[in-house]
Amino acid sequence: MTTTVKTHVREKGQHSNLTKLRNEGFVPAVVYGFKTEATSIAVHEVDLLKTLREVGRNGVMKLDLAGKLVNVVLSDYQMNVLKGNVVHADFLAINMSDELEVSVTVVTTGDSIGVSQGGVLNHPNLELTIKVKPSAIPDSIEIDVTDLEIGDILRVGDMREKCEFNILNDDDFALVSVSAPRTDEELETTADEPAVVAEEVSEEDTETKK
Repeated sequence: MTTTVKTHVREKGQHSNLTKLRNEGFVPAVVYGFKTEATSIAVHEVDLLKTLREVGRNGVMKLDLAGKLVNVVLSDYQMNVLKGNVVHADFLAINMSDELEVSVTVVTTGDSIGVSQGGVLNHPNLELTIKVKPSAIPDSIEIDVTDLEIGDILRVGDMREKCEFNILNDDDFALVSVSAPRTDEELETTADEPAVVAEEVSEEDTETKK
């Protein structure tokens, strides 16, 4: 059953109004898309986070817009990295009959043969872009790495026909590989390299350089 989140229509206002909303536990947001005019809203952060735990990051939820129920997915959101709270959210109204393009996390399962032989499992790309109907969006895409030996690379082309959805990434898009263990000489060379310290750039400096 699709979870419903209540909303409050809000007026586009000053920054102080947004701060007041956030202090009261609400997340300023906007909803737009299928048969829905772009509308500024606010949702209670507790309700939003609870719903995301239930349906997943790409899951379908319903927004209650003044009594009108709209099927949506969370298109985008911004976090306050210091406080750990959601500061803004974008909801995309969808047609449940149409396919969507979404990014889904890739997770590995199994114990690689190559790793058991001393190799290193590499996971260069953590997401795949797929096209699928909203009701069939997976929480994640599992890849079995059991048969991967040292030197093997698993690409999109190796798994495309095994999936029930359309993968939009190219066939040569690498997902998992097993590399040979680094030699003692390579480790010593890395240890001898001087550390590079990134120079901190203030916002003022950034504006000056523009």
